[in-house]
Amino acid sequence: MLARTLLAVALAAVSGAAAAQKPAAPPAHDKVSMCIGCHGIPGYKTAYPVVYHVPKIGGQSPAYIANALKAYRAGERSHPSMRGIAASLSDKDIADIAAYYGGAK
Repeated sequence: MLARTLLAVALAAVSGAAAAQKPAAPPAHDKVSMCIGCHGIPGYKTAYPVVYHVPKIGGQSPAYIANALKAYRAGERSHPSMRGIAASLSDKDIADIAAYYGGAK
């Protein structure tokens, strides 16, 4: 009986401590997942606004990726989908995306 009581107390303490912990922060690469749907498919072509081959960005220079995203965000590049995506990115998001895909092969 004492063993059951101790076990119940221990389990309550552990579950209470786990519930009190802050949720884990999203990984630094949380935003990179939105890129993979187009840029991670070999030979992918899109039909908006015209049919064209979507370039793979894995292994591209991180500086190039960051500069391209900043240019889309500033309206200096005109692809509507990329402008919309880049507009939602912070400078840190852009740096994280560039570092992630710049290191990918």
